[in-house]
Amino acid sequence: MIELIPAIDLIDGKCVRLTKGDYSQKRIYNESPSAVAKEFERMGFHRLHVVDLDGAKAKHIVNEQALREITSATSLTVDFGGGIKSEEDIERAFSAGAKMVTIGSVAVKEPDLFMGWLKRYGADKIILGADVRNGRISINGWKEDSDEALISFLKRYVDCGVRQVLCTEISKDGTLQGPAIELYQEIMRHYPTLHLIASGGVSSNEDLERLDAAGIPAVVFGKAFYEGRLKFPTRQGGLAKRIIPCLDVKDGQTVKGVNFVNLRQAGDPVELGKAYSDAGADELVFLDITASFEGRKTFTEMVTRVAREINIPFTVGGGINEIADVERLLHAGADKVSVNSAALRRPELINEIAERFGSQVCVCAIDARNDADGWHCYLKGGRERTERGLFEWAKEAEERGAGEILFTSMDHDGVKEGYANDALARLSEELKIPIIASGGAGKKEHFKQAFTKGRTDAALAASVFHFGEISISELKRYLKEEGINVRL
Repeated sequence: MIELIPAIDLIDGKCVRLTKGDYSQKRIYNESPSAVAKEFERMGFHRLHVVDLDGAKAKHIVNEQALREITSATSLTVDFGGGIKSEEDIERAFSAGAKMVTIGSVAVKEPDLFMGWLKRYGADKIILGADVRNGRISINGWKEDSDEALISFLKRYVDCGVRQVLCTEISKDGTLQGPAIELYQEIMRHYPTLHLIASGGVSSNEDLERLDAAGIPAVVFGKAFYEGRLKFPTRQGGLAKRIIPCLDVKDGQTVKGVNFVNLRQAGDPVELGKAYSDAGADELVFLDITASFEGRKTFTEMVTRVAREINIPFTVGGGINEIADVERLLHAGADKVSVNSAALRRPELINEIAERFGSQVCVCAIDARNDADGWHCYLKGGRERTERGLFEWAKEAEERGAGEILFTSMDHDGVKEGYANDALARLSEELKIPIIASGGAGKKEHFKQAFTKGRTDAALAASVFHFGEISISELKRYLKEEGINVRL
């Protein structure tokens, strides 16, 4: 099975992506690379590719502090490239927590120096970077093309012991037009035992599957993830399924009801959040369930307190009507925001969030009921029916840039008889972005069914966790025993 490696490109300490290596076509996706890295780790990845784009231009490491923050915040195996021009740069990268370094320009311009590093540090720590444009190796942050042809360049170093090669087809990078599969197949025909890491052009799961079918050992992806185009495989060894406690907050207290009414108190949301974080929850969702109905803003102070107490990603929703609301919540410490009523009223809000902060920040929450005339979306915490159908609205949200869909079946919510698995399976089939199941968990088997029958990426629940009916650790052990890939 192909190894999936997410990428973080750094400029000015921020997570960015370029198009075809053009620094003038820079897009900032997140101002906290360590937060992005933590998200990748939570999703089940084990390895991360980090590129210092400033370093590639400056010809020495620039974003050392950002690298250190990533490796301190996660246990990911990080390979680091960009600006590695001296032994001092290599030592700085390893000192900052990188396990491997990717080196390209030096291998072209100073082959003896590269060979000395390969001998000193070993082939398991040195990755040969082969950035290709028009069949020739490009150097110095893709600003210069050399006279070195790709295959002869690789032969020189593979014959001398190089085992890992990261090959980027520059004309494909950041374009979302599909990877250069024929190029990678040609490399593998010449060097079938090489651990080739393909990079550039990935736009969809179909691209990953094509690379896998072509026998390419590994692939780096970036822009397609940040723009919500990838939905990762659920096969064994794929990404871990997420267990997400949801805390519905009213007047500063966590509450839970049946079919969105008859609310009862379940505890302090900050204390509960910390307890779930400590217990092994993968993520948390805090929803101000009255904010939309009464026109209030989400309680920012609570978000700040939560961010101080927990070390897992969390999403905040309720009363988010404009970009200023999103900025306030992210600044307070939230990792993502959930939009529901406001997005139904003004769908452009999803575009605005995705364009400003990246798709990974935007969760589109959908409350729907299976009425006599089919599944319909509801506003204001389930109090007002719309004529928007569940599936058409979910598809539009994806097209506008939402990174995930959080679907709550109002028919199932709070009654503990299982999730709406048929609807979940259809959403999973029709959409490429991750689906979070919500509404109906009553026993451990219901979570398993959401992952197997509903084919969902994550399962959210509230009362079974709040009132101690199921513990996070107990649930995860059960799922693991049943063959579901979860993080223990």
